[in-house]
Amino acid sequence: MDKLKWKKKIIIIGKNSFIGSNINIYLQNKFKVININLNQFKKLKKNQLKKFDYICNCSVNKKYIHNKYNTKNDIDLQIANIIKNNKINYIFLSSRKIYKPKFNTNEKQNPNPIDIYSHNKVITEKTLKKILGSKLLILRISNVIGFKIRKNKRQVNKTFFDNYIESVKNKSEVNYYNLFKDFISIEQLADYFYYAINKRLTGKFNVSLGKKIYVKEILGWLNKYNKNKKNFICLKTPKTLINKTSFTLNNNKIYKLIKYRPSKNELKKFCVNISKSIH
Repeated sequence: MDKLKWKKKIIIIGKNSFIGSNINIYLQNKFKVININLNQFKKLKKNQLKKFDYICNCSVNKKYIHNKYNTKNDIDLQIANIIKNNKINYIFLSSRKIYKPKFNTNEKQNPNPIDIYSHNKVITEKTLKKILGSKLLILRISNVIGFKIRKNKRQVNKTFFDNYIESVKNKSEVNYYNLFKDFISIEQLADYFYYAINKRLTGKFNVSLGKKIYVKEILGWLNKYNKNKKNFICLKTPKTLINKTSFTLNNNKIYKLIKYRPSKNELKKFCVNISKSIH
């Protein structure tokens, strides 16, 4: 019998998205994966959907990011209503921004969203839980570092790494504060996906490195081969600003179940390799 029939089957929605396109490539040899856009997904019939174990949406409506919550802009809600009577599990990509910035935040911390986007994420989390119940996996993801596989003219949200690449391309001067953040590479995020799906996880989990990575530190890795690294100027960082904006996420909950925890050294090597490839 074909071994592929025994593999878990995954639908990733968002062909041109940063996370979707990367995760698709990483999981291809481990699961049976199809990477499609939202319109293609909506054309799938019920008997086709029954063949899959997980669906993950990586696409987002621009209005969902910038405007007050409206069900019309919530793509995850649309998908949940389509699959609610199916046994398929749903992976919802939430954000670390649903928490108030602080060190070592765990999932017991009540959401305290810091912007419209994260406020909308909290609403979607609660709505999906009502619709899908135990079939829902919520991943609250920290800052992700990595290249976009496909250029997306409809990109609606810029990451730390997007801003870095833009600064390098323009050779512009960058003044920054040395705050600490919780970064992971796209490869580490893909590993989280693999272990979570393989263990058939449901529930809500922080997905993070779980360690302090200072901006000066990660820029040092990314700029290792950059001849214009002097363009990046670290300003004296007010202690009050560190306390208000720096953060890490506690990942102990998911570690206990999947026994995977990404390392700082892996992230460093990933960033240095990026530096070599772009500089």
